[in-house]
Amino acid sequence: MTHNTSMRNLYLILTLAGVAALAQPAPAQTGGVHIYHVRGPIYVLLGAGGNITVSVGRDGVLVVDSGTANMTDQVLAAIQQLQGGAATNGLTELHYGAETRSSLRVTLDTNAPPKPIRYIINTHAHADHTGGNEKLAKAGRTLTGGNVTGQISDVGETATLIAQQNVLRRMSAPPAAGQPAIPFGALPTDTFTSDMKLSHFFNGDGIQMIHLPAAHTDGDSIVYFRASDVISAGDIFVTTSYPVIELASGGSINGEIDALNRILDLCIPEFRLEGGTLVVPGHGRLGDAADVAYYRDMTTIIRDRIQSMIDQKWTLEQVKAAKPTLDYDPRYGSNSGFWTTDLFVEAVYKSLSNLKR
Repeated sequence: MTHNTSMRNLYLILTLAGVAALAQPAPAQTGGVHIYHVRGPIYVLLGAGGNITVSVGRDGVLVVDSGTANMTDQVLAAIQQLQGGAATNGLTELHYGAETRSSLRVTLDTNAPPKPIRYIINTHAHADHTGGNEKLAKAGRTLTGGNVTGQISDVGETATLIAQQNVLRRMSAPPAAGQPAIPFGALPTDTFTSDMKLSHFFNGDGIQMIHLPAAHTDGDSIVYFRASDVISAGDIFVTTSYPVIELASGGSINGEIDALNRILDLCIPEFRLEGGTLVVPGHGRLGDAADVAYYRDMTTIIRDRIQSMIDQKWTLEQVKAAKPTLDYDPRYGSNSGFWTTDLFVEAVYKSLSNLKR
């Protein structure tokens, strides 16, 4: 093969790759909130604070986390766009992987009236994940039936808000000085202590909520859409920073690593850790088992480095000066914002030091 022929073939390959990339559906946008299709009935709303996972289908809408309060109108507009079947992002009915099951095939019937928001699940208590609770709940309706409907005066007036018990405890506690109280309508209406499953399939999925204690906080849960094979991980897994360990809210570095390992236990990759189960982080881009494993490995390595320094009686200042995160800082580090590299190192140090007492 001549040099010119090789160059022509390479040019053709690159051109076709560029055409294919251009043909991929871009995320739709509604007032600053981006709609990204994940798989089957599952979408992610980006740009409203924490990532919001949405299941849309014949049973209505289920939302995991609700973003910040100031973005709720844009979130509602995005959900209404999905309810109407308008935001298909160029997708047609899906016939691959898990979607070959008839209950998961996405059929966009624009003539069917949209069904309301039925459930809002909070992965933890922070305002960038719960700020839209009250308004989204008021826009929804409780899913009821049988001998329940008509017997309770206020049934059906709002969507059901679900969270782990510690989330309710923290959200209903007296606010810090100068901070407003969280409205009653934003508080979870249904809580659980360990794990919880919805009593019925929702849009073709079994929905499982799994409490992972003492990780980011003491109230963290992941939401597993079992048929779609999608996990909404909340802030246990993020792609934008080092793990946020809130010691004051019951978080710990070892609990964080345990939680990441639990997510990996649920993941089944398509091939060599790639593809397969998809994981929606609390912040950042969509991931899979490989992304979670890399994040777990990074967290474990830094934990072990700091543990070794603690075993040698190093002070916190000495540990920070040694820069135990240095090789990962270009990817996850930050010197500004609410969660800096120094704050992460300090949280790991104090978390491990507490174990020694």
